[in-house]
This record gives sequence, structure tokens and C-alpha cells, in this order.
Amino acid sequence: MQDMSLTQFDGSASLFSGGGFMFSEATQPADSSVSKGRTAHGVIPLTVKQISDAYNSSNDKSRIVVDGVDATHVKLLGLVMNKTEKATDVTFTIDDGTGRVSVIRWVNDTADANEVAVIQNGMYVTLIGTLKDFQGKVQISAFSIRAVIDYNEIPLHFIHCIQIHADHRRERISSQAQTPGDSVKASTGLSDVKENQSPASNQVTTSNTDAKADIYKLVLDIFEEPESLASEHGMHVDEVVKRLGIPHKKIMEAINYHVDVGHIYSTIDDYHFKSACTG
Repeated sequence: MQDMSLTQFDGSASLFSGGGFMFSEATQPADSSVSKGRTAHGVIPLTVKQISDAYNSSNDKSRIVVDGVDATHVKLLGLVMNKTEKATDVTFTIDDGTGRVSVIRWVNDTADANEVAVIQNGMYVTLIGTLKDFQGKVQISAFSIRAVIDYNEIPLHFIHCIQIHADHRRERISSQAQTPGDSVKASTGLSDVKENQSPASNQVTTSNTDAKADIYKLVLDIFEEPESLASEHGMHVDEVVKRLGIPHKKIMEAINYHVDVGHIYSTIDDYHFKSACTG
């Protein structure tokens, strides 16, 4: 498969036109009573505009709140521009059609160097990282960068952004109607699904669905073990298969689910995964 780059188009980021992804009221001031205590336990797919609006409206630049939720780990997809390489890090700009944001990827070992070596200007990438305040501007410290090899990833990313945005707004409205002491669950991007559970775990229908829910939980539990959390590159799929003694296909089904909802993410390749849980 060939990496998707700008050279295949007409010289502009035509795949990103903003439009429905330019959210209004996408942010909640960091000091609001609604946002206090709410942290997303996973990776939040966002647009650059959402991040910029949240950063600019926040009095505490060390804590960026999007839709009333602390944005700890975020996922972006966009066009690479102005790449600069140094011995210790690589910086570039991401343009997703709603805005531009600076990105830094620290290079600590050979695996990191190999990951950033393939990233070039004019290439579409998806990245996961944390939001930082750097010299009065928001910056993303990325810890996972992947070239886009399928154009379906682009609309899918923005669909996820819309879905999460809608879920968080719905939760915020719901929390305002709750009595003191009621808790607000962290959104995983699927409505009516409890945090860190599979969709099947909310439906007690047959032993088959119960078994699937159990597998999903077992897989996530392994990635959230202290040893796995401490590993920079996470855990290999084969190790999970070996530990659980469950067929590879079922393990990958569970892994793909947890990646989709932001519980885990791929690291050095398509076979190593790490929990998005910060402990």
C-alpha cells in the first residue's frame, strides 16, 4: 500500500474543507463547575479548531478542556508541513483543514527514529499525543505517528470527532440535571456503553455475548497491568495470545475494539499496543 501524500492531489489540502467539522461551542472553560473532575480515560479524536478554541478559552494553559472534559490524550489526522529534524526530536506542523498546530516527537531510540523517518512533508498522518503549553502556544507532544494508507481513515476520523463531540455535550447537559454526588461516566465514543467495557457487556442476552465481553475485558486488563504500562512500547499481540490462550483472531477483535474507542493505541508497529490509561 502506498502512503497517502499531497503529491497525489492538486497542491492543496482538498480533503479537508472544514465545514461540519468546525464545531461551535466546542469548548468549556476550564474553570467551569461542569468540567471539574471529568477526565477522559482514553484517546479523544479532535480537530485542530477544537484544540485551539479550548486552549484560547482556558485560563490554566496546563489543563485544556474540550466539551467539558480534560483532554489528556488526543488523536489528530492531517497534513504534515514544515518538518524539521534534530538529533533528539522531530518537529512539524499538522494542517487538518480546520487549523494548524505544532507537533514534536522526541527521539529516544532506534524505534522512534524509524517511525519519524518515514514521515515527510505533504503526507497525511494520524497521531496520538498530549497537549502542551509551549511559549504561549499549544503544542502536541506525539508518542505515536502513523502514515495514512487508506483514505477511508480521513472521513472516519472526523466522524469520530463528531460522535465524541455529541456524546460529551449530551453528558454535560445530563450532568447539569443530576443531583450532587451523581457521577458522569467518561465517554468512549459509543453511547450507553460503560467505561472500559465492550458493547456486549451491557447486554445480558446469551452466553456467547457474555463470553465476548469477558474476552474484551481480559485483553484490556493485560494492557493495564503495571508491567505493560511501564513498557515504553507496550505489549506484542503474540504475548497477549500466549498469556490468555485465546485464538489470535479473537484477541485481534478485542484489540481493534479497544483501539477504536481509545482505550489502547499502537506504538512501534501494528503488533505492539499500549494502554492509554495514565494510571
